[in-house]
Amino acid sequence: MNLIKNIKANTKPKYFTNYIIVAVMLAVTLTMKMTGNLARSNATLLAQISYSIILAVSLNLVVGFLGELSLGHAGFMCVGAYLGCFVANMLHEFISSPLLVLIISMVVGGVVAAVFGFIIGLPALRLKGDYLAIVTLAFGEIVRTIFKNLKAFGGALGLDSTRYKGNLFVVGFVVVLVTLFIIQNIVRSKHGRAITAIRDNEIAARAMGINVTYYKLFVFVVAAFFAGVAGVIYGHFATPVLYSFFSYNYSIEILVMVVLGGMGNITGSIIAATAITFINFQLQTRLSGDLAALKFLVYALILIVVVIFNNAPALSAVREKFSIRRFLKSKRHPSEVHDDEAAWDRVPTKIRMDEVLSVDVIVDDPYTPDKKDPTTKGGSN
Repeated sequence: MNLIKNIKANTKPKYFTNYIIVAVMLAVTLTMKMTGNLARSNATLLAQISYSIILAVSLNLVVGFLGELSLGHAGFMCVGAYLGCFVANMLHEFISSPLLVLIISMVVGGVVAAVFGFIIGLPALRLKGDYLAIVTLAFGEIVRTIFKNLKAFGGALGLDSTRYKGNLFVVGFVVVLVTLFIIQNIVRSKHGRAITAIRDNEIAARAMGINVTYYKLFVFVVAAFFAGVAGVIYGHFATPVLYSFFSYNYSIEILVMVVLGGMGNITGSIIAATAITFINFQLQTRLSGDLAALKFLVYALILIVVVIFNNAPALSAVREKFSIRRFLKSKRHPSEVHDDEAAWDRVPTKIRMDEVLSVDVIVDDPYTPDKKDPTTKGGSN
């Protein structure tokens, strides 16, 4: 019976919302691809959306759930992209399957990025707030500068990677599903509760016996791993892999995805990553020539409008009216609403509130007539 209750508790419909969103996107786009209605530019956009979602969700684990500000996510992506694609170039000489090469390179890029996350996180996570942001930002700039000057990785001209000839967006969305499965299960486990406890009050978390250093490193390494995987996906559709892509501005862009989607909101990160990637793609294609200078102005104006809409107190009524949760919230008839299962009239083992309790107390009195004095023998004289 307890097992059935646990299964029901862990299989609530809301837990599958993110999987359904990504699965629907994948099914629709794959159907369009099979019927010949998906343009190549749209396939490229979908590949960009897939690794953007991975980056946003993984950074949300650090910023939203752990409460630490990291600006070096593009640096971990850079490490995964360069080393993963470098390994992929060597594997193509021995393995004929491009999909297998892509999978192996994603694992290699993710593991190497995770190792760098551990190396950087061990001393850096002793810092807090702006100091941690500065250290992670410096890491991202140092990493891309190193790859810029390494001739083995192409130097300033970039690393020539082999473009994946299959449907890269399909692989990307499958990786998104794996990322969601791992991160959501971490968040909903006892480890996730420990992570959010550190975010809410680190001193109280330490007092409760939570290993704060362990969980901070754990979150940092997991986020770095998925950033490295996203970098490999990027490197298999954008060739050559250029150091200039992994700049400070791109780390800020990933952070914007997390903030606009909501801190600690995985569904919001998916939606924000999709929207921002789509806006950037449209601005790059629509604004060309002299109008290209207006790209960042239009992009900034859109972000300002979104931030004001999400935070202005005067627009709270409008936000509530057009809220997605409002439409998804089930409206039940009053007759279908049941009382609490632990109500007094539904649990027979509990005592009624109007019941009077009485306790019979029996006291042994040595001076009662029918009882002899235990200190005398044979009764009284």
